[in-house]
Amino acid sequence: MHLPSLTDIEAAAEVVYRVFPPTPQYRWGLLGERLGADCWLKHENHTPVGAFKIRGGLTYFDQLRQRGEMPREVISATRGNHGQSIGWAAREHGVRCTIVVPHGNSLEKNAAMRALGVDLVEHGGDFQEAREHAMRLAAERGAHMVPSFHRDLLRGVSTYWWEFLRAVPALDVVYVPIGQGSGACSAVAAKLALGRHTRIVGVVSAHATTYADSITAGRVVEAPVTTLLADGMACRVADAEALAVLAPQLDHVVKVTDDEVAQAMRQIFADTHNVAEGAGAAAFAAAMQEKESLKGQSVGLSLSGGNVDSEMFARVLSGASV
Repeated sequence: MHLPSLTDIEAAAEVVYRVFPPTPQYRWGLLGERLGADCWLKHENHTPVGAFKIRGGLTYFDQLRQRGEMPREVISATRGNHGQSIGWAAREHGVRCTIVVPHGNSLEKNAAMRALGVDLVEHGGDFQEAREHAMRLAAERGAHMVPSFHRDLLRGVSTYWWEFLRAVPALDVVYVPIGQGSGACSAVAAKLALGRHTRIVGVVSAHATTYADSITAGRVVEAPVTTLLADGMACRVADAEALAVLAPQLDHVVKVTDDEVAQAMRQIFADTHNVAEGAGAAAFAAAMQEKESLKGQSVGLSLSGGNVDSEMFARVLSGASV
């Protein structure tokens, strides 16, 4: 895959900024005290859908428009944030949108998608089953299937790492959660486009290890998904294109447990009063796991989203088992 160039990313930023401005990145003192290092947090929880994915949806549809390929209907699959992204962009362009989610998906993410005009379909026990059903629906209806990983999505998502690396050029290392791969690949794209030497550390759930296992094996390795908290990283089968980008570019990969993620969610809320969903707190959880090696460094973390159900967040804050 040809990653987005600097010109591509700058053009994508113009598309994104028609909808919302750059999100902030702050150096949080209390988080830094916990970590023993300068701790910068990129607040993608401050987009109009509470997560970074909207950037990709906006540029994906803009590329369809530029090519004169705007469909009458789009279909995709999600655990929530990608679906909000596609729903938002489809609404902007007057396109019908159907999103497939697995049974037991986040109630509040489902509600947010419906509020954007999405026709929500529940199918399957995990994201992979929902994705396969979405592909069948698209084929039956002659609708356009929006993938979870695509270069036109990366164009938009790369803008958040481009913002971050331009705003804080001296970052020594950044931690990025890996779900289906667009966020991590976009960090690589922005780093290469800007000529930075920042190390990129991938973060996966210890209960959804397909990317870690696949990088070790040098090929796609399916792994079971048992995470109850990090639904944004609940991927059973790594994307081969994403894997080809990440394997040579990531410094290493860290696995974080649901307990570590829950602790990070509590710490982020206590120190910044920002809500982080499971995947949104995973980067800080990984950095805390490696804090002894980070002393004296400038560390960049992605708060990739804040869309956690109220009931779940209340349990996390109380310290109860999730």
